[in-house]
Amino acid sequence: MISSPDFDSRLAALRARHEALLAQRNAPAFDEGGAFVRYEHPVLTADHVPLDWRYDFDRAANPRLLERLGVEAAFNAGAIKFGGKYCVVARVEGADRKSFFAVAESENGVDGFRFRPEPITMPELDDPAVNVYDMRLTAHEDGWIYGVFCVERHDPDRPGDPTAAVAAAGIARTKDLDRWERLPDLESPGQQRNVVLHPEFVNGQYALYTRPQDGFIDAGSGGGIGWALLPDMSHARVGAQKIIDARAYHTVKEAKNGEGPAPIRSSRGWIHLAHGVRGTAAGLRYVLYMYVTALDDPSRVIAAPGGGVLVPRGSERVGDTSNVLFANGWIADPDGRVLLYYASSDTRLHVAESSVDRLLDWCFNTPPDRGRTAFSVEDRLALIRKNRAL
Repeated sequence: MISSPDFDSRLAALRARHEALLAQRNAPAFDEGGAFVRYEHPVLTADHVPLDWRYDFDRAANPRLLERLGVEAAFNAGAIKFGGKYCVVARVEGADRKSFFAVAESENGVDGFRFRPEPITMPELDDPAVNVYDMRLTAHEDGWIYGVFCVERHDPDRPGDPTAAVAAAGIARTKDLDRWERLPDLESPGQQRNVVLHPEFVNGQYALYTRPQDGFIDAGSGGGIGWALLPDMSHARVGAQKIIDARAYHTVKEAKNGEGPAPIRSSRGWIHLAHGVRGTAAGLRYVLYMYVTALDDPSRVIAAPGGGVLVPRGSERVGDTSNVLFANGWIADPDGRVLLYYASSDTRLHVAESSVDRLLDWCFNTPPDRGRTAFSVEDRLALIRKNRAL
């Protein structure tokens, strides 16, 4: 029989273990020459979630000090620099499969993340969502910080199927990341996930990167990352959408693709990060890729390097939904440093570092995917022969 330590001893051990995890230092891993340099440790996991969010400390009600409200994962975080700190709004998933949002803050952006005392209380609409997740944060020039996120409900047209869901884009805004004003969900033909607000007005209107899709999982006729202009975010409605970054056969984005965080403005264009999905014998594989759009027209692609910029590797491949990298938050510092917060396998949150100059180098000087093996061999032979001639 397993014997339980006394309440005080167990609580002291839990707190010591938790504090050691929060105090863990992080360092860059080996620079392999990609656009980003990974860091050694995840910055958020389920174990980072505060103990008083999970355990009942009432000795009479919980004498064995068991975890009452379990947490399975902390991942898919929006990110923003706020109040001098690096802030992420993480998706925290409980043992009941319900996700909620919570703000974690760090002084340096790579370690020491600690959650604020309480998770976000997101106001509900008249038609409440069953689940919410994957918030993109945009500090818009109108003065608000917007959070655009996925809201999931049971499909009303299939009441007898407990697996049937519909997705929409929820919208909220805040000034402090604590108090949120909930706006109506985005009105749009079909379902919408991975909707991202552009940080500036375009032709006097708000601009959205969309991902129209026929079903909750399958993109169907949805052609890729879309672009839409609308006059008002308080009653947001998408009419015409044009595809600016299309899905393509036998690429990293053949099954579907979606915008990651809001793009970063640079001297040469808007730098975008997106996720691409393809089917494999082991299921769907999610990787991250990049592209750049013009400053004078953020819907016009001017650079599109081929392949993924970050792909699942090693322990990142294992988790609740394996073989997945996903990112919906990054922060560009005034000195050009870029910190990317990416999640692996729907389980944990990592950080990787780059710079605006390094990302531009990657995007403009990495060859595009020209669509055929023969062209890929041509590009590789050109590189080999150039190096031999040096």
